[in-house]
Amino acid sequence: MKRNLIITGVVAIAAFVIVTTLNNGQDVPAAVTETQTEEKIVALSTFTIIADMVANVGGDKIESVSLTKPGAEIHGYQPTPSDLVRASEADLIFENGMNLELWTEKLRAAIPDVPAYTVSENVEVIDISSDAYAGKPNPHAWMSPKQGLVYVENIRKALTEVAPQHADYFAERAAAYSEEIRAVDVSLSTTLGPLPANNRVLVTCEGAFSYLAADYNLEEVYLWAINAESLGSPQQVASVIEEVNARNIPTVFCESTVEPRIQREVVDATDAEFGGILFVDSLSDEDGPASTYLSLLQHTADTINAGLTRTVQSE
Repeated sequence: MKRNLIITGVVAIAAFVIVTTLNNGQDVPAAVTETQTEEKIVALSTFTIIADMVANVGGDKIESVSLTKPGAEIHGYQPTPSDLVRASEADLIFENGMNLELWTEKLRAAIPDVPAYTVSENVEVIDISSDAYAGKPNPHAWMSPKQGLVYVENIRKALTEVAPQHADYFAERAAAYSEEIRAVDVSLSTTLGPLPANNRVLVTCEGAFSYLAADYNLEEVYLWAINAESLGSPQQVASVIEEVNARNIPTVFCESTVEPRIQREVVDATDAEFGGILFVDSLSDEDGPASTYLSLLQHTADTINAGLTRTVQSE
């Protein structure tokens, strides 16, 4: 859509090749005469998880691009001049919303002609359970496969609005992808369901697992509600240490985009073990354990289950 000059050049070269071939008395290959020059829709997402979901719905009709790279902390991300250029070249932008990427406001203001879509629209919102963020939504709704289905439908609608000629194609892919998400939901229920009633407390660095905890009957304890510049205050750490000791919580975790050093302070001050790294705000690299949205959900559940089960069995 934004590469007209490039396509014009390609067409000109192709025309030259055809004319030259004809002049040489050779037949023009059918593949050349039937070449399609339709451009792919460029869909820019604010972070890797959304970009992966968009790619699954859009298939080969789109080019799905993530503004941030795997492992990036998205809460306080600061767009660069090159980000603005990439955004201006997109046909549409996807963002999570719910105050997650407040930095996109300036980005969208600079490119008013590029439509932006919020993929979390119509999810069943869970508010942040923290006095400092009272009444504000927890933005991590994608951690619930059930809410992930809402994301998929919003993506389908947006792509169809931009490219209605591919409506049936997007609908078919969205339906197939939704079935995959439902299968992961069943798998997560199977993975987390057997945890004993007295050992279903998920202790993390950020309070990013409210939706997952609600889906699979877990209780959430965390050091801080939202990743910000000031994390891990003595009061936050002391509160979690007290909770872990009082309830004999055996295992604690941290997220891939956060330095786990502070959570290890909790481990040092209690009898808890460090259960590993969970993925929530970003996919892993391509060769990592959470390179897609679906594998992120499964890896997270497996890590939680392995950590808690291992400790329970050792008692």
